[in-house]
Amino acid sequence: MASRRLALSLSQGLRGRTGINAVAPLRRGFATPVVKNGVKTESTTLSNGLTIATEHSPWAQTSTVGVWIDAGSRAETDKTNGTAHFLEHLAFKGTTSRSQHQLELEIENMGGHLNAYTSRENTVYYAKAFNADVPATVNILSDILQNSKLEESAVNRERDVILRESEEVDKQLEEVVFDHLHATAFQGQPLGRTILGPAENILSIQRNDLVDYIKTNYTADRMVLVGAGGVPHEQLVELAEKHFSTLPTEPHSSSAARIAAAQKTKPEFIGSEVRLRDDTIPTANIAIAVEGVSWKDDDYFTALVAQAIVGNYDRAMGNAPHMGSKLSGFVNKNNLANSFMSFSTSYSDTGLWGIYLVTDQLTRIDDLVHFTLREWSRLSFNVTEAEVERAKAQLKASILLSLDGTTAVAEDIGRQIITTGRRMGPEEIERVVGAITEKDVMSFAQRKLWDQDVAVSAVGSIEGLLDYNRIRNDMSRNA
Repeated sequence: MASRRLALSLSQGLRGRTGINAVAPLRRGFATPVVKNGVKTESTTLSNGLTIATEHSPWAQTSTVGVWIDAGSRAETDKTNGTAHFLEHLAFKGTTSRSQHQLELEIENMGGHLNAYTSRENTVYYAKAFNADVPATVNILSDILQNSKLEESAVNRERDVILRESEEVDKQLEEVVFDHLHATAFQGQPLGRTILGPAENILSIQRNDLVDYIKTNYTADRMVLVGAGGVPHEQLVELAEKHFSTLPTEPHSSSAARIAAAQKTKPEFIGSEVRLRDDTIPTANIAIAVEGVSWKDDDYFTALVAQAIVGNYDRAMGNAPHMGSKLSGFVNKNNLANSFMSFSTSYSDTGLWGIYLVTDQLTRIDDLVHFTLREWSRLSFNVTEAEVERAKAQLKASILLSLDGTTAVAEDIGRQIITTGRRMGPEEIERVVGAITEKDVMSFAQRKLWDQDVAVSAVGSIEGLLDYNRIRNDMSRNA
């Protein structure tokens, strides 16, 4: 659980991953390459605004190529919430030149893997294939993105699939708690909506909503074509010129442009709470968060180090008594929780920094929350060099381990370029993280944690949870 949430915090969160297993524009020139152990990240931007970014590994026999789009559920309205995820499901249902069967057969015959996922801010379509099949793979990706049929019959069939997926998500308490956390922290705003959308939207979304979403958001300047593995940069640029040169450079109408601009407005973090008491659930499942940092924030890595200091804990693990963080030691010694995991989730202009607590010690929820927030307060004035170094080592190891394989590298390139405009290589990240000191962590905590409004989401047997004002007051108490 802890490792998965750390991955989510680094990659913004994923939802709805589906897939099938089995005259050229002028270039704007090359960006400064990021060099990593002899391997460099190269990028080129076509005249229509499409960016191509690659990390070429000459010894690799396979490549991952994909398109990262700067549009997810945040680019929707209340009425169309769920459209981005709906489109992801329909991507593999046939295009004007390929039926669903032909698409599946083509991927299967080349031994490739085609997949897609939607997050709050991104939609991603990617494929992994042998290097020789990269041209065919790019052709398929461009066909899916630009020529999907979106037939009414397919739209209607997919409603039941998405509704069943939504029902499965509703059974996962962690997902429910985090969806409600976003809904209360960013209430009434695009970032507060779920990725799948409400059931009534899933039932009412029509083909024209899907078409309009594509025309509004699938523009070249909001896309990055990424390659990682054996595909050379120049080859992918040539394929992009061949298959993506006709992508539009702006939304199809002035009203669509206004909507797109409005959805980029920085969300307001609202100190608030949502509680769903259900005593048939044997545990209390609680998320507490302050406003975090964006991908571009100078405090981005400091927030991750602070997160690692608070740490994670799982009573079921054999090393539970020795997990390193002070909070995990205290929780284990006093048997306050089944598990907890700290998180730092970032978006383009804001974020959530907090902790997710699960406990069956229902009469001690008060103590669990109090001592958790006391640990947050401690970060403002009493952080040791040793725990900062431990947290930095864990963070650097997590980032490096997450870059194992061409698909992971492609995800890292796509996410970074679509959100920040450049890619930080592992060496640069190591250098930035390595320079963080205990003073930096305490400064971050004083500005972002101490006496700040909080958002609370709680589900289950939560009768013993402190009222909101008491939780808020604990944010300014000395440890």
